[in-house]
Parts: sequence; C-alpha cells; structure tokens
Amino acid sequence: MAAVDRLNVIRGHIGYDVPKLVTKMTSSSGYRYTLNYNGKLTNEQRQFYEENGYLVVRKLVPQYELDIYRIRFHEICTKQIAIPGLGMMRDVSIAKDKSIQGEKAINKIQNFQNDPVLFSYLHSPRILQYVEAITGPDITAIHSMLINKPPDSGKKTSRHPLHQDLHYFLLRPEDRIAAAWTAMQKIDRSNGCLVVLPGTHKQPLKEHNYPDWKGGVNKMYYGVDDYDENAPRHHLVMDEGDTVFFHLLLVHGSGTNVSDGFRKAISGHFASSQCHFISPEGTSQTNYVTELAGIVKRQTGKDVPHEEGARAKYRVVQGIRKNI
Repeated sequence: MAAVDRLNVIRGHIGYDVPKLVTKMTSSSGYRYTLNYNGKLTNEQRQFYEENGYLVVRKLVPQYELDIYRIRFHEICTKQIAIPGLGMMRDVSIAKDKSIQGEKAINKIQNFQNDPVLFSYLHSPRILQYVEAITGPDITAIHSMLINKPPDSGKKTSRHPLHQDLHYFLLRPEDRIAAAWTAMQKIDRSNGCLVVLPGTHKQPLKEHNYPDWKGGVNKMYYGVDDYDENAPRHHLVMDEGDTVFFHLLLVHGSGTNVSDGFRKAISGHFASSQCHFISPEGTSQTNYVTELAGIVKRQTGKDVPHEEGARAKYRVVQGIRKNI
C-alpha cells in the first residue's frame, strides 16, 4: 500500500473529517489518465485516450440543445439579457471599433456559471458521463466558454496559438482534470478547427508566453514556447454535436478562420472535486496569474487572491464538494 493510501486509511480510523489525498495514479487497472469507474469508455476508447490524450465522441450533443445555446448567445450579445460575472471578449483586430455590435463584435464569452441556460451544457449527463470516466464521480466545473471565432480580418488574429490548457489552472493532479469541447456546426480547416499534437499530454507543463505575431494576439492567448515542430498533428474535423474530451496537458490550438462565417463551439473544463490548489510561486504560470490579477483589479478595484477568485467561479456539477 502506498504511503498516501496508508495515510488515508489512518485518517478514516481516527475519524478526521478531512479530504483524502489524491495521487496521480488512482486507477487500480494500471491506466494513468482514465479511471472509468462508470464503465462508459470502451477498451478501445480508453486506450486511445491513454495514448493520445483526447477522444472524439460523434453526435453527442443533439441539435436542439445547440440551438438553445445559439439563441442564448444572441440574447447576450444583443444585450437582451445580462449575466452576472460573464466575461465578453472582442477580437484584437476590432477591439477599438465600436461600430461593430452584436454577435459580430464578440469572439468569446466565458464564465457563464451564473446562467442556467448556457451552464446546462456543463450539467449535461451526456457530457458528464465521459468526464466522470476521467475525473471520477465528484466533479466540479472550473471554466465555461462559448467561442465565436470570427472570419479573419487578414491579420490572422482569429487563430489560437498552440498551448496547454493547464497553464490557466492552479489545480493538481492534472490527470484528474479534463476539457470538453463541442462543435456547434460543421468545423474543418477552412473555419479554424482544433489541431492537436497526439501524445503530448505525457509531457510536463511548458513555458507559455504571447507569440510574436505581426498582426497581434488576443488577450490571454498564450502560446507554448517549446514543442517539437515536426511532431505529428491531427486536425479535428467535426460535425455539429461532435465533442472532443482532452487532457489539459495536450498541446493544441486552432487555425485561422478563412471562411465567410463565424465558427461556434461550446466548451467546459472539469476537475475532480478532490483536486487541490497549488501556489504559482516557482511555476511557469506566474505570468498568467499576474496578468489575471491586474485585470481583476482594474475591473473591481480590489486585490483578489487567485484561489478566492477561482473558487467564486467553480460549481459542483456532480457528486459532492470536497477540496475545491
């Protein structure tokens, strides 16, 4: 029995009501990146995720649910409804052009945990059954967003640099955190589909910085500094309702939208409620934490500790609240 397991047993005997410690390797079957306690993943699906760090499930989300999200996005962008705590983002190429309004002005909304309509995506049993196979049964939603990638202005600002999502989360262990990303329409290379570097989830978190792009780069669009440019890449061509689940260390990004229309997807990040916060000190995540703290202070006039701000956005979507 591992030391952590022995400590958890002892705590149970003496009756302390404290969270159990979580190890990286919590699956008794020898798998590292999946638990599959609910048996949702087939052996083939599980092995694919273990080796590649992602899994695409076709036609998971029905069209009528995606239509509800589209309508809600329109209501938000046209100011028919206001959602507390919601973040709205404009592409850097039009950031100062106030003549552009409505859906065309917004390339992303995020942190919609206070909107029951959009947040129903993160509560969906269709999504959570696959998330549970990775995180375990007690699940906390830690981030939500709807991406409205605009037709590119010619400056290539619609692309998203290759990155690892873990850069944005001070939670560990990383193997018990997962992302879900659902195409709200046909998505291919013409309108900027996701591109992944299979197997890179087995690598550590790398340094991230803003890429030196001539046309500019959107706020918080950090790019990974060190990756193998010759590594195989897989472009995820997806139909409406297709959903990809992936590890937060998987190196991925998205291409330029060279089509005439906006490209929509809805996404969420989930963590086991047994995960814990880490200090940013001594990590490669200090640039993100510092920039975010500055944004929060400009918006609120307050110095909000990172953990406090993060917890305010977190919502238990299955099971019980534990560490986070």
